[in-house]
Amino acid sequence: MLRYFVAVAEERHFGRAATRLHMTQPPLSRAIKQLETELGTVLLHRSATAVSLTASGSALYDGARSLLEQAEQVRARVAAVAGPATLTLGILADSAEQAGPRLVAAFRRRHPEVRVRVREADLTDPTAGLRSGLVAVALTRAPFDETGISTRVLRSDPVGAVLRTDDPLARRDVLHLRDLADRRWFRLSEEADPFWRAFWNGVTPSREAAEGPVVRTVHECLQAVLWNGSVGLAPLTHALPEGLACVPVADMPTSDLVVAWNSADTTPLINSFTRIAATLYRSPAPQAGAGRARRPGGGPRPGPDRAGA
Repeated sequence: MLRYFVAVAEERHFGRAATRLHMTQPPLSRAIKQLETELGTVLLHRSATAVSLTASGSALYDGARSLLEQAEQVRARVAAVAGPATLTLGILADSAEQAGPRLVAAFRRRHPEVRVRVREADLTDPTAGLRSGLVAVALTRAPFDETGISTRVLRSDPVGAVLRTDDPLARRDVLHLRDLADRRWFRLSEEADPFWRAFWNGVTPSREAAEGPVVRTVHECLQAVLWNGSVGLAPLTHALPEGLACVPVADMPTSDLVVAWNSADTTPLINSFTRIAATLYRSPAPQAGAGRARRPGGGPRPGPDRAGA
């Protein structure tokens, strides 16, 4: 219950705390109420929009943070006695750069004894090996079927249409899906997760998937555009090779970069990786022109660094 209380105290909001803890709000509220009953004091001032700590809550928060940190240190010592641990990390092919130097360095500082194995998946498996049990945790993109899988959003990126720079549509500042209705799209395989396939194929209640070449890797997507003038969707934060542009599509939802793990297999090491990743993505990464999406004219489009970590 102390972990629940700390989450509410730091988020100052039951809804945000519940999201952080990967649970619904009612059981979280009941747990905090039970804690207040056991301690015989009110810990939180509640309002319709936020919560704040009472004097008792502030005192408990300081002690709870210390106890949780000590518990984490004890778990680390036990793990060290047990011998070197291994974490298998799945990375989606189009998000390989997300395991950037900042994330690697931060994890290595916290867990120098842990061996990390990296498995890269192609575009047919957005869970990057989680669903098949090949990895313990994944850096990937939603949406996909999350049955049995927990996720935490690290960043939300706008989506654009990938076009050749000599395409008339590449000169526009913004597009809509209807502007691409008569084009051949690169499409994801029928083997791919249906939620994932529908999103990246631009499927909506009023729009079916367009005809076009089936692709399994990012390289195949880009080559389909370069060689045959196909179009498709990609996060605007991705860098593109010469000859391609990515134009924002106004009626596409954002693409969420997430850390994901099997809900039944949560371990202290997975929890630690998730916290480290979330902390890094809350902190702005150094800006670098080489990592930004390109305007049709070739200049950088302002926006977050593509690696982010």
